[in-house]
Amino acid sequence: MDWASLIEWTIKSLALILALLGGFAYLTLFERKVLARFQVRIGPNRAGPFGILQPVADGIKLIFKEELIPANADKIIFILAPIVTVVPALVIMAVVPFGPPIQLFGRTITLQVTDLNVGILYIMAIASISVYGIVLAGWSSNNKYATLGGIRSTAQMISYELALGLAFTGPILLTSSLSLTEIVAAQRSVWFVLYQPIGAFIFWISTLAEVNRAPFDMPEAEQELTAGYHTEYSGMKFALFFMAEYVKMIAVSAIAVTLFFGGYRGPFVDQFPILGPIYFLLKVVGFLFLMVWVRATLPRIRYDRLMAFGWKVLFSLALGNAMLTALGILLADTFQNPLWLWSIPLTTIAFFLLVVYAMRGSIAGGNK
Repeated sequence: MDWASLIEWTIKSLALILALLGGFAYLTLFERKVLARFQVRIGPNRAGPFGILQPVADGIKLIFKEELIPANADKIIFILAPIVTVVPALVIMAVVPFGPPIQLFGRTITLQVTDLNVGILYIMAIASISVYGIVLAGWSSNNKYATLGGIRSTAQMISYELALGLAFTGPILLTSSLSLTEIVAAQRSVWFVLYQPIGAFIFWISTLAEVNRAPFDMPEAEQELTAGYHTEYSGMKFALFFMAEYVKMIAVSAIAVTLFFGGYRGPFVDQFPILGPIYFLLKVVGFLFLMVWVRATLPRIRYDRLMAFGWKVLFSLALGNAMLTALGILLADTFQNPLWLWSIPLTTIAFFLLVVYAMRGSIAGGNK
């Protein structure tokens, strides 16, 4: 390792963190503006032209809010919990490629912090850490509502991480690699969402549950738990939980784009590499819009139905999708004909319809 490589990694790491922090700030404004349009309102328009300084105003407000720690709370864990929640959200993007390699100062610069050959394994490992911050925040608060929110979060994340992990298997099997760079390169001609429509659907639903977004925001159900695991938090400690949620929204959108929608791939990227990050950003914004759209449209579902959906429907779908994907690849290799790969979307969609029909009672009636 030379000094040039060390400087390159440092610059890319700082650029990624600053981009995520800026993205978090203006994603809150984006969400409020989009929700306002859905609800026929104006939205934030007082702080700066068109309300563009609203995130700055919110940040200043949170900085000056009083920091409170309950008298009987476990103070060390209470303070560490927001940090444990936000750090994984920031570092999970280190293996995601934002664009093709570029030549700069006589060096080939890859537009990602590092290209791990086990990038997907890294993502799954980091994603599973954030649950600790939430459950520790609830437990350390010495508050029954916060503790229930933390327990709910643990159960929900474990349930949906099983389906999420199986959703990764489609792109892994299609490329025979855990590297996100190789997965993007394999989508040069065909995006994997065409081979894996059900896998992409499972991944998206599971990530909504992973980041506690509506309609899966059970850990912070206001009408049942006051504010859930962060009931006792205020000021910047509350802001860290808030930041973690929105940074994770950006992260899971970027990972979904990389796995199923070609990553930075698009027209003329090979001729003009600068187009790669632009295509990537547009795709991520599209996913973020879908998340906001779901929040504006769907009500929060009942907790028993959420768990029944995760275990009875989504897990079954993910398991069947992985098996049928492996079968389609085996047929393509056996007959030396890539057209057999198109059996994967046909069989997985048929299996999806079969499972939904068979489980319709569970979906509608929870655990009854």
